[in-house]
Amino acid sequence: MTDHPDPSDQAGVVAFLSAPDTHGGAAVERVDTHGSIVFLAGDRVYKLKRAVRFPYMDYGTVERRRIACEAEVRLNRRTAPAVYLGAAPVLRRPDGSLALGGIGTPRSDAGGVPVDWVVVMSRLDQDTLFDRMADRGALDAGLMRDLAETIASFHGGAEVVTDRGGADAMRWVVEDNVAELAERPDVFPPDRVRTLGESSAAALDRFGGLLDRRRDGGFVRFCHGDLHLRNICLVDGRPTLFDCVEFNDDIAVIDVLYDLAFLLMDLEHRGLRPLANTLLNRMLELTGDCDGLALLPLFLSARAAVRAKVLASGAAAQPDPAAARAEAAAYLDHAVAAIRPPGPVMVALGGLSGTGKTTVARALAPRIGPAPGAVILRSDVLRKRLLGVEEVERLPPDAYSGEMTRRVYAELLERAGRIVRAGHAVVVDAVNARPEERADLEEMARSAGVPFRGVWLEADADTLIARVRLRTGDASDADEDVVRRQLLYKIEPLGWSRVPSVGDTASIISNIEKITL
Repeated sequence: MTDHPDPSDQAGVVAFLSAPDTHGGAAVERVDTHGSIVFLAGDRVYKLKRAVRFPYMDYGTVERRRIACEAEVRLNRRTAPAVYLGAAPVLRRPDGSLALGGIGTPRSDAGGVPVDWVVVMSRLDQDTLFDRMADRGALDAGLMRDLAETIASFHGGAEVVTDRGGADAMRWVVEDNVAELAERPDVFPPDRVRTLGESSAAALDRFGGLLDRRRDGGFVRFCHGDLHLRNICLVDGRPTLFDCVEFNDDIAVIDVLYDLAFLLMDLEHRGLRPLANTLLNRMLELTGDCDGLALLPLFLSARAAVRAKVLASGAAAQPDPAAARAEAAAYLDHAVAAIRPPGPVMVALGGLSGTGKTTVARALAPRIGPAPGAVILRSDVLRKRLLGVEEVERLPPDAYSGEMTRRVYAELLERAGRIVRAGHAVVVDAVNARPEERADLEEMARSAGVPFRGVWLEADADTLIARVRLRTGDASDADEDVVRRQLLYKIEPLGWSRVPSVGDTASIISNIEKITL
């Protein structure tokens, strides 16, 4: 059972930190969470740990809160060094009054007795918090690609841990989630909790070996642990991660894809699947971690269940407890849906340069397959990765030799096969002008036992040329001369659905779905 120590010993500290006089007369804004009380005053933020104990978090003593504050500063400086200034004590002076000690104040010579501790931070521009940006529709695909680069860099440099994680750790997460959800039948229908438990256990039995192989292969690292939109902001125009988990290494030392899954789930739950799809695709372009996709339904489900139980446990402290409980129940529904995803499918887009394959692929991918939609494999991007150059760097003509093109298509096939065999959907974006290229894609889908849909996009010569002339900052090197050469191709009978690539993207997607999906 959850243990809630009496928090009354913090009442004086809360009142002290809430008072403008404590902060030089600055107005104080208070934000409550299930584990902390945050005070925003002037250009500073003071984060007080609540005197609570949960199975996954223990702030029940002053000493535990000191350790947690110092750990929070140390760990968050990995991603936000300019934000985290340090830990400071709240002191009881000899006359009985409270005072805020300085950052780094020695505990043995503090001018008073520490009765609590706070994390001191530079105040962030609240309008740049990603949850607020999401609420006002300010997040876009460009920010998601930048965010992917931030996360991939952080994960790439994070400490590898081989004695945590794997199947046993994930089983602990799932069983703990189910046990805590089952304690609240007033919020979570028992039959839904039972369904979640049974489906999650089946997934663990199926993928336990993969979880252990990933741990042994270096995919378990000291991650963020609480990576959702509210813990991301813009600092100097760049996405910045903050407020990572410091209170339980078992929550923070996890598979890197499980770390990412919280953010993907958060976007999905807010109805922002296209942004989640962009984020996932850019991450995969940077990491190549296609094999981990088999675990994504389990990871997304577990993340939604975590959010459900946390919301339920902290509902009483929220301004509208009934609304918080309703939202917790919605997260349980999300968890159940995620663990039972639709099956994989392979969609291949073909067409001459300028037919809009990439634009169509990006619009189509969120609409098919398991959350958050299909992985996009683009020949132009893959070619440059194979050659070790930046995506926008122009390649010489020999990079488009027949031998190099065959290598690119072979890599497309191999990756597409890995993705669909992992249970995910894929959209292959390539010219696919040669019949053998199209046949190989269809055969790959047949051998993997997944549905295949081939789409050939078409537009007139003037449209193709006009489109490639407008391209800037794109992975494609195709220009007007390339288009004119392609127009001379003799495209043999396709067997794929022909779709005019005219009008707006929504109309093109609608036509594709009517014909093929």
